[in-house]
Amino acid sequence: KDMAWRLTPLLLLLLAWVASMCSARKRTDLLNVCMDAKHHKTKPGPEDKLHDQCTPWKKNACCSLNTSQELHQDPSLLYNFNLDHCGKMEPTCRRHFVQDNCLYECSPNLGPWIQEVKQSWRKERFLDVPLCKEDCQQWWEDCRTSHTCKNNWHRGWNWSSGFNKCPAGATCRTFESYFPSPAALCEGIWSHSYKLSNYSRGSGRCIQMWFDPAQGNPNEEVARFYALAMSAGTLPHGVELL
Repeated sequence: KDMAWRLTPLLLLLLAWVASMCSARKRTDLLNVCMDAKHHKTKPGPEDKLHDQCTPWKKNACCSLNTSQELHQDPSLLYNFNLDHCGKMEPTCRRHFVQDNCLYECSPNLGPWIQEVKQSWRKERFLDVPLCKEDCQQWWEDCRTSHTCKNNWHRGWNWSSGFNKCPAGATCRTFESYFPSPAALCEGIWSHSYKLSNYSRGSGRCIQMWFDPAQGNPNEEVARFYALAMSAGTLPHGVELL
């Protein structure tokens, strides 16, 4: 009985892991895929005229020209989201949010991190994408002096005007006040869409938000690496230790 009691937590953990893997995408569906979300194309493909900061993805994109143009607007009609909810955001900071949106809407290399969700505006999202540490650090550095009123931008806004406004009682303060570290910003702002990676740009082990398309898309190699690890059945670290 004692042995059975000790095994139960391990069995429960394993069953939970198996259930989560069953709900994830099929192993053959991790590379070159688009999320099932509000503005994504069904399948990735060339988009020669992608706009401005989204141009790195033009050879193979999950976003259309119209989507790439609209996400550069503020507020953008894609989601009626206003970056200037606490006064004018610094242009150097705003560039990171535009690039973040380009990655979200355009990248076909996020398959290993796509999860099903039950939300009115999308059926899938990505979770814990390993964002290269320099990309996260620079995002934080460039946004420290801009202002916001929340440390999670996915929920809790006042939408009564049709656009996001700070909820009652929320105070506009610097980003650094709400996000005291790069990890707090990159991991917290979109409900753990990203995870701060210990790896650097060019390592082949982390997703780059910024890259030079003349050198190719480095995120293709990263997606292949993680998809291969998943198809090999690598267990989550905690289960492996047990």
